[in-house]
Amino acid sequence: MKKRTFARTGKSKFDSRKPKPRFEKATPGAKWKQVPVKKFGSKDQAPSRIPVSSAFVKKTRAAKLVAALHDKKDRENRKLFLVEGETSILEALASNYEVHTIFATHEFLDTYPEIARGLGKKIEIVDEAELNSLGTLAHNKSAIGVFHQKNLSQMVIANEVVIALAGVNDPGNLGTIMRIADWYGIKKIVASNETVDVYNPKVISASKGSFARVDVYYAHLDEFFLKNKNVAVIAADMHGKNTHTYAFPKQGILLLGNESHGIDQELSRFISERVTIPRRGGAESLNVAIAGAVILDNWMR
Repeated sequence: MKKRTFARTGKSKFDSRKPKPRFEKATPGAKWKQVPVKKFGSKDQAPSRIPVSSAFVKKTRAAKLVAALHDKKDRENRKLFLVEGETSILEALASNYEVHTIFATHEFLDTYPEIARGLGKKIEIVDEAELNSLGTLAHNKSAIGVFHQKNLSQMVIANEVVIALAGVNDPGNLGTIMRIADWYGIKKIVASNETVDVYNPKVISASKGSFARVDVYYAHLDEFFLKNKNVAVIAADMHGKNTHTYAFPKQGILLLGNESHGIDQELSRFISERVTIPRRGGAESLNVAIAGAVILDNWMR
């Protein structure tokens, strides 16, 4: 087979090709450095393949795992979820969630050396640029954690106030409701199967660490209410009684509905009472998390 050449120079296409630059790291967390590569042509042999550093392997593993856990189906299959940022990582480590892997910067581990000592091989070092490329936060100088999901059984109500969510599908709202529940000492939330996944990274971030203290159970709400038919269900409703004057029970379920459509009519038969927040101005409605906070503040007085 005749070798192709350029018309003017007589050189082959192979002779004129420039080698692409290669990059690698000397140690995990170090800066990427360009590795010199020999020019090669008809007289020189192609350079031997440069071995990939262990840090690059770890980065690839981290990227694949973190990317997978942004998908609900992968989270369910692996029974894992992501935690991002210093505060949330510390909350998760102090809770009863089991650690899978922590991808951390040198800065984070220098600040918390006890974490490095305690977790050992479950820590992998990444630099800040890698960390920000993996996660959802705009700026993250600390860590991304991968934790095992809890295996929660059916919820049991024991002389307490719990929250029920019917189709709350905004991640920010669910995370905020968890944070509000945590503020008022509520430990349990039961959510319809149409409610957003509690292990969605945006939910975990919005909860600001409260996911470590508030458990979210998923169930068919009609079946749940039937099993707990002796517990009062108080629903947030535009046409309910004044929440400022209503006498809330000591034990009960606060039912909050979908952000746009409210509570499904099929759940009406389980509602003991409806309450509303008196409107003074012209706003059409309140955000579901804000409404829940106002009602709980009156309930807990």
